[in-house]
Amino acid sequence: MVQKLIDKAEVLIEALPYIRRFLDKTIVIKYGGHAMTDEDLRASFAVDVVLLKYIGLKPVIVHGGGPQIERTLERLGITSSFVKGLRVTDDATMEVVEMVLGGSVNREIVELIQRGGAQAIGLTGNDGRMLLVRRREGLGRVGEVVAVDPAPIKAASEAGFIPVIAPIGVDAHGTTHNVNADEAAGAIARALQAEKFILLTDVEGVRDASGRLLGQLSELDAKKLIAEATIQGGMIPKVECCLDALRGGVACAHIVDGRILHAILLEIFTDRGVGTLLTMRPSRAAPRGKAASRAAGS
Repeated sequence: MVQKLIDKAEVLIEALPYIRRFLDKTIVIKYGGHAMTDEDLRASFAVDVVLLKYIGLKPVIVHGGGPQIERTLERLGITSSFVKGLRVTDDATMEVVEMVLGGSVNREIVELIQRGGAQAIGLTGNDGRMLLVRRREGLGRVGEVVAVDPAPIKAASEAGFIPVIAPIGVDAHGTTHNVNADEAAGAIARALQAEKFILLTDVEGVRDASGRLLGQLSELDAKKLIAEATIQGGMIPKVECCLDALRGGVACAHIVDGRILHAILLEIFTDRGVGTLLTMRPSRAAPRGKAASRAAGS
């Protein structure tokens, strides 16, 4: 019994340098995938975010909602197609996107966090023209982020709320557009000059050619793995999204398996982490499991 208590104390001691380092820092989390649909994972996510808030960090959530949009479109008899992973969005589809992302999904996440014990507020990229976009050719009302006004997010965070943002942007004419959630989250992280940008995914992280999970990855190494086709398919845009965030001034980025309970806490506050940490600097010679090495890359 005493040993179990000692083990718990050691976990807190391991977390202490990270808690101290990230005090009052902004952490942008892209919330999506299986973590949004599994009840245990939803509860785990809410606890993680609330804990971040209570120990002095500033979490900002940007969420997806593809499966929820798909179910609503099917129920309404609206068909949609994809081009390179992006949903072709006509006017009817955009109405559903706004209803689902800016409505039901956003409210559910806000309520989830508030049940966990923190105050949250729902926003969309259209609020205050936060996400300014230009239309991507051939995809209808699908936008590419060209500018972010972080003022509404900062105002909500400084007032004590956890911002929960739906990836809906607006163009120069005031027309709303569907925005890829990863892209929106990365752009918001850059605009906020976040300490960390975390992508919750349905994979463990980035793997090398032998299939080994890479705990840490530099920009140079990531480019090499993409060129060698070791990183391929849907992982390429996720890695590139992280690299864009790093180039824009974000301190570090993480690709984390959202199917793991308390994945966010394990990635931020433990020496080993549970995903892939991406940095602009070359990886240290010491493994990521060494506290000193990981603190240098965090």
